[in-house]
Amino acid sequence: MFGQGGHAALALMSLLLLLWHDAAPIEVPQDPKILQDLKQPPTIVKQSVKDYIVDPRDNIIIECEAKGNPVPTFSWRRNGKFFNIGKDPRVTMRKRSGTLEIGFRSGGRPEDYEGEYQCFANNEFGVALSNKILLRVSKAPLWPKEVLEPVVVTEGSPLVLLCNPPPGLPPPFTFWMNSAMTPIPQDKRVSMGLNGDLYFSNVLAKDAHTDYSCNARFLFTHTIQQKNPFTLKVLTKEPYNDTSYNTTDPYGGRKVAESTPTFLSPPGTESSKMVLRDEQLLLECIAAGLPTPTIKWFKKGGDLPGRKVKFENYNKTLKIINVSEEDAGEYVCMANNHLGSIRHSIFVQVKAAPYWLDKPTNLVLAPDENGRLVCRANGNPKPNIQWLINGQPVDSAPPSLSRQVLGDTIIFRSVQMGSSAVYQCNASNEHGYLLANAFVSVLDMPPRMLGLKNQLIKVIENNRTFLDCPFFGSPLPELRWFKNGQGSGLDGGQYRVYINGTLEIKRARSEDEGTYTCVANSILGTAENQVLLEVKERTRIVRVPEHQSAIRGSTARFDCVVKSDPSLPITVAWTKDDKPLYLGWRLKKDEESLTIPNVNEGDEGTYTCTVKSEIDQDSASARLTVLEEASLNPSVSSALPPDRPDPPMDLDLSDPAARSVRLTWIPGNDHRSPVTQFLVQFEEDRWEPGRWQNLSTYPGDLNSVILQLAPYVNYQFRVIAINSVGQSQPSRPSPRYKTSGAAPDAIPRGLRGWGSKKDNMEITWEPLLDLERNGPNLHYNVFWRRKDLGHEWNNVTTMGSKHVVQNTETYVPYEIKIQARNEFGQGPESNVVTGYSGEDKPTDAPTDLRASKVNSTKTNIHWKPVDLNSIQGEFKEYRLYYWREASLVPGLMVSKEKKTKGFYSTVAEPSGILSDLVPFSKYKMFMVVANNRFESPPSNTVEFTTKEGVPDAPRFFRINRRSFDTIHLEWDKPLEPNGILIGYQLKYQTVNGSRIGRLQLEQFLPNVTDFTLRLPDRSTRYKFHLSALTQVGAGEVFAEESPHFANEENFTDATGLVELTDASVASAFTPTPTPLAPLPPTTIAPSTISTSTSTTSTTTTSTTTPSTTTTTTEATTTTTPPVLVTTKRTDQNVLVAPGREIWNLTVEPNNNYTNVSWRHNFPAGSSEFVLEFTLDSDKTVKVVPVKRQPPITVADLIAGAKYHLRVYSHELNSVSSKSVTFKTKPAYIDQVDIATQGWFIGLMCAIALIILILLIVCFIKRSRGGKYPGGGCVTGFAKYLVRDKKDLPLDPVDQKDQDGSFDYHSDEDNKPLQGSQTSLDGNVKESDDSLVDYGEGGDGQFNEDGSFIGQYTVKKDKDETEGNESSEATSPVNAIYSLA
Repeated sequence: MFGQGGHAALALMSLLLLLWHDAAPIEVPQDPKILQDLKQPPTIVKQSVKDYIVDPRDNIIIECEAKGNPVPTFSWRRNGKFFNIGKDPRVTMRKRSGTLEIGFRSGGRPEDYEGEYQCFANNEFGVALSNKILLRVSKAPLWPKEVLEPVVVTEGSPLVLLCNPPPGLPPPFTFWMNSAMTPIPQDKRVSMGLNGDLYFSNVLAKDAHTDYSCNARFLFTHTIQQKNPFTLKVLTKEPYNDTSYNTTDPYGGRKVAESTPTFLSPPGTESSKMVLRDEQLLLECIAAGLPTPTIKWFKKGGDLPGRKVKFENYNKTLKIINVSEEDAGEYVCMANNHLGSIRHSIFVQVKAAPYWLDKPTNLVLAPDENGRLVCRANGNPKPNIQWLINGQPVDSAPPSLSRQVLGDTIIFRSVQMGSSAVYQCNASNEHGYLLANAFVSVLDMPPRMLGLKNQLIKVIENNRTFLDCPFFGSPLPELRWFKNGQGSGLDGGQYRVYINGTLEIKRARSEDEGTYTCVANSILGTAENQVLLEVKERTRIVRVPEHQSAIRGSTARFDCVVKSDPSLPITVAWTKDDKPLYLGWRLKKDEESLTIPNVNEGDEGTYTCTVKSEIDQDSASARLTVLEEASLNPSVSSALPPDRPDPPMDLDLSDPAARSVRLTWIPGNDHRSPVTQFLVQFEEDRWEPGRWQNLSTYPGDLNSVILQLAPYVNYQFRVIAINSVGQSQPSRPSPRYKTSGAAPDAIPRGLRGWGSKKDNMEITWEPLLDLERNGPNLHYNVFWRRKDLGHEWNNVTTMGSKHVVQNTETYVPYEIKIQARNEFGQGPESNVVTGYSGEDKPTDAPTDLRASKVNSTKTNIHWKPVDLNSIQGEFKEYRLYYWREASLVPGLMVSKEKKTKGFYSTVAEPSGILSDLVPFSKYKMFMVVANNRFESPPSNTVEFTTKEGVPDAPRFFRINRRSFDTIHLEWDKPLEPNGILIGYQLKYQTVNGSRIGRLQLEQFLPNVTDFTLRLPDRSTRYKFHLSALTQVGAGEVFAEESPHFANEENFTDATGLVELTDASVASAFTPTPTPLAPLPPTTIAPSTISTSTSTTSTTTTSTTTPSTTTTTTEATTTTTPPVLVTTKRTDQNVLVAPGREIWNLTVEPNNNYTNVSWRHNFPAGSSEFVLEFTLDSDKTVKVVPVKRQPPITVADLIAGAKYHLRVYSHELNSVSSKSVTFKTKPAYIDQVDIATQGWFIGLMCAIALIILILLIVCFIKRSRGGKYPGGGCVTGFAKYLVRDKKDLPLDPVDQKDQDGSFDYHSDEDNKPLQGSQTSLDGNVKESDDSLVDYGEGGDGQFNEDGSFIGQYTVKKDKDETEGNESSEATSPVNAIYSLA
């Protein structure tokens, strides 16, 4: 007994244990390099069962195997004393093992070796112990000889025939039979009890026999012993006539006295029963009486446990499987007939041998580390816990300052080298014991690198990349990464280092190339390894094969032009209809194409070009359609193309056998193309009559083959010939051939056991195929039993493909096997597989959930684990539910969508890291434990707040040109500020090819979202870097470039802005696009984009309506401009909308590529998108995964084709943009500006010279009195020009009335002449040579005869001249009249 001081000491030790936090044990990797040098104490890996019964006819084998380094040596104790194996010639020990073999060839009795054995495995680091193995020899004693007197009983009286089988080891199985070896019929009246006796509730006259014999079957020796038979004589008051017996009147009309029920077993009104936990409980009540009583069962104070209870032996036996503590109590059986009823109470006690609550596990520690071993067990009565060290009681071991024993726990503090040992925990009570070995290994190992040295890693540009660096050491080293051997460790930004040493590069770029060094450092030393990273350009097909049709006999060609990294070798392979393409002598392949000469029907199909490098690949497909020629010349037979062969003829069967037959045929005409293959098909009339199936193929030079067949099938066959053109028609069927039946050869596939409910297990399998049945009446024999308990196999025979085992325990393992059988026999048994019964909801929730070390994007979490037994299923994970409750930024709305993260941990103090959090936010979380089907109740809910971080990139960044000398920048707040914005930072510098200017810096207040930059000259280009600022620092940078000078006509006037992206910056060779009209913020762009090429129209922009209607056509020298399709959300000004969205899908198509941009509110750097292009013509779909932020360029499109495009999230497929339709431009030849061509300039000069000569001639005629006095020549020439202008085609939009009719009275004079140039400000400048500029007042009116009214004067437009910064050239007509 403890005194007062003892109680205080115990309380103090308990408090210390609660406050104890030990280091997590070291997990040793299963690397051969480590394990080879790792010194470890021994561990028992295999041993015989505790209660070991052996067959006396066999040799005795007692198993004991262990592992360790150095290899353990073995010794044995028998009955607690050292067992000297070398002195007994019958006993040998296997090499490198502790297993004993005891042989009896030279004599000896197995009984002499009965006793208790225990194995000891020893090396220099400790001693491991096996269980105590009780060895007993099976016994099958003979029945004692006895003379049995005849048993005489009165009809209607009860009777018990005693069996009393001889005691065997294990006990025998008893049953009753007669002299004809037929079982004694048993029913409600006559039955055998649990002790083997035969009970008659009442005796009938027909029970009188002379051969009631009790039999005992001994399982080990497989022998049956029979007791001398009983003779039963029945006394009746009246003669017995067996012909008058019937079931409704078993006494044949005789009067037999009835009696009330009495109990034959157990006697009296009360009895007791003790049963151990997890065993089965058998309660029996057998009653006498006439009529035969009925037995019913009850449990006082509750219901019978329905899922575990079974009633057997005609309700006389109550069976409860897997007994637990709640099954204890008073059970009542009631026997009644119409004369009365009686009751018997059985008081059941449930005891328990020890069972594990927390089994100790091996512990590997570094010097000076702390740890603990825990050994918790339960039982009834409560077991006693005893600790041993290397097989000796820990109390008798030398004391150690680093070891402290506290009941069921041993605490280790500051362990040192040399203190490795094997600890045994023995939990025992009067019903049994448990023994567990757990070693404590103190490991002192310098850091070591486990991976390949100096590994070369090649990755594709912009891909997520992982560099592995597996390492180990004790104590656990700290690992850091360096690039090119300089700088601080890599972690943060686009780098992330995982706990296992792996370095993640979120998006590999060319500047990421180099040598990466991982360094593992501990107090024992340093180890390092290097990884060389090379970033390669993506392999892609830049000119894809196109769908085409070819006339039979012509040549078809598919292009496949590839662009790849020059340092990566590539291979180009072609397939046809997803099968490798055999080129042969006819097909030709080069680096950029596939040529198919002399096309025939066999060439039709889908051809796919696949280009592969060592790290990536790309593919593209096109279909070839073969057309028949319009006519053939029948007179030239040699020019006839090859054709399909004729079908084979005269099929014949010979050489019949059980599972084979010979098939012979005569080939048909091959039609100028040799037969390469014969395809044999079969049809059977039992399972799928009328369906022809492929059996086998044979070379084209054979016409007689032996067919391998399945049993019990009525076959008929046909043959198809195949040549290079295609297949022949099938031959006529052969005669039928029926094979004989046989037992199944196949084993049902897909055997598995799983629980659909908590108390069942569904055993399912795939039924045999029809041709695997091999005979009629197919059934399946299904076997199952509890794993590791040594139970007999249960089995059932069924015709289906499923069997449900009911009333199982929750989530226990079963061994399962199956075999098929039919009328001809049984097939082979399957291998034994392990299945599990159903899972139930976990009962316990994780507790004490808390967060620590919270920064801006991650936090450490800790919790107390649950008892693994409470999970009631397979431990899947601890599942953390967390959500963003609010942002600390005032007024910022957030999505409260719950997210989950799983943690798999079985350590005593589990913890984990929750990452990818949004900075400056309030989070809540709770945790559950989960099995495969259910989750536990939630833990406590924890609230924590992340620290302020750097902001995301601004939501958008636009560069707008409003004039030649200014650039207007505009941006919006970041989608996630991640803190309180304190301003914006703009860095910019001039860019001229590869030369860049000095970096300049501008900073703005948080409410400033635009900036105007004045240009030193109109050709200056800038690169801008914009980022938002918080107190923590600058956020993600939004980088943009101003447009090229070649595109400077892309700006609008002061009322309209054009959004420029990287994809819209044209090269110097791109034709100048026309300006786009501005779209109001609320305008929803049409869902269809159609671009076309026009050679006669002029670009005009109409802005006369509030909805800003834009009309776009093309000038002669330009191509269609990029079409910007934009949609703007109505909640554009809201900082964050609930949920994730994708909007503002923008498409800028070209002939074989398109630029795509979109907007989204996914977290930066963690989102991946998919572009889905659907070709409108044949509905084929092209999917392009995108891991970087928009805008992007997508190549390999078909010129002049119509596409439907949508963008959706790779992680959340339901989040998608609206679908947009666009059309790529037709294929074109690069155009040049003819205004800069010499021939064009010469032609214009010639025309000007001719006009000057004409004017001189007209002036001379006027001087001589010509037809047109006063400038008539000039007037006639002007009328010609006006008539030419009137012949111009009408604008299809501007010259229509609202009803759709054309208005021919439009303001022609305000429209430019064909071929005039567009001014820089977007207005149309009239031609310098237009005669409209002449005349008084600038109107230039004509008389009816076509002459001008007024004098010829030059019209000057001062505003236009100044606006364009140019002067108007003097007209040749003015020059002439000035001379006059």
